[in-house]
Amino acid sequence: MNHQFLNAHLAQTTPFPMVINVDYAIGSTIYSNDGKAYLDFISGLAVSNFGHGHQRIKEAILKQLDKHLHVMVYGEFQQDIIETCAKNLVSLLPKTLDTVYFVNSGTEAIEAALKLAKRVQGKQEIIAFKGAYHGATHGSLSVSGNELKKRAFRPLLPGVQFISLNQFDDLNKITENTAAVLLETIQGDAGIRIPSLDYLKALRKRCDDTNTLLVLDEIQAGMGRTGKPFAFEHYDVIPDILVLGKALGGGLPIGAMVARKDLMSQLTHNPMLGHITTFGGNPLICASANAALEILKEEIDFLEVEKKGAYVEEQLAALNAVVEVRRKGMFFAIQLENEEATQKAVNACLEQGVITFWFLSCPSAFRIAPPLNISWDDLKKGCSVMKGVLKEL
Repeated sequence: MNHQFLNAHLAQTTPFPMVINVDYAIGSTIYSNDGKAYLDFISGLAVSNFGHGHQRIKEAILKQLDKHLHVMVYGEFQQDIIETCAKNLVSLLPKTLDTVYFVNSGTEAIEAALKLAKRVQGKQEIIAFKGAYHGATHGSLSVSGNELKKRAFRPLLPGVQFISLNQFDDLNKITENTAAVLLETIQGDAGIRIPSLDYLKALRKRCDDTNTLLVLDEIQAGMGRTGKPFAFEHYDVIPDILVLGKALGGGLPIGAMVARKDLMSQLTHNPMLGHITTFGGNPLICASANAALEILKEEIDFLEVEKKGAYVEEQLAALNAVVEVRRKGMFFAIQLENEEATQKAVNACLEQGVITFWFLSCPSAFRIAPPLNISWDDLKKGCSVMKGVLKEL
């Protein structure tokens, strides 16, 4: 395809971009320069959980903008908004997750978590999951499961093993030699693969029995996406390290690693600066993130989120073209017969003004993740378009 905006000075990630020329976005709608309105049913891939242009987020950004932007690398100067954001975040979490390390993205938070696990444990083996997606840097790619995306960049990190979700026998591969197990609490790119309650409890116990750290990646599944503030709350299981990103920033780029103080403090010594970032904890981003956390605490009705999720599932699950709907809260995979059907569905929805998207590691399904505060009118309108498209298949 010949797209001028890519062929000029911007790097291209795929030969087939969606190419909406964005003018502005508000609420659940993105408007293009030619005046067309698109219902955003993916929230920028689980980033805009509270819609576009939320007033509290805009006001927080403008307030901080008037004070200062970057003043020093992370960890050297005291900056009130960073401390406020961290305090607000841990107030939503169990007491054992009391210390935050802010970074620039989810994938950087994964890198930090891998380093912390090795530093704390003095062991090198990491166990991850088939189908996992944790990012595109060398470390996060090493613990991701899509070999097609990895093979051109090998060699990657040594000492990584993969096991299968919900396969109890695979838990025996976690041993005293394992530094950490890394799992997306709800696997996103694999096509919304959901662990059973018994499985996640068994995983937690196996990690405890073998002195292995449990790292849960909620870069996509956190910040209310699954119908609770954090997805692990569905399972009565607490990770040793929690990784966040995407929606945490309120539309701006951020990542966070959260752990116990005694674990996190080990990055301070032997060596000093065990992890370091220039722009992590950027005050403008933390102002936006803090507003997003306040919205999560004060404005999101999780019973309503579940009602909306159940409505979408009810509307789509019975259609002949739909093999299965996999869902947790407002985190969806719509499973179709094959990749061709998925491509047709995504493209047809886009033509009719509803943005859906595909999965890298599950090409026969498409994803939807509408803003948690989407209006019922917009939700029903989007469902009507998707139903019409899927009936045509």
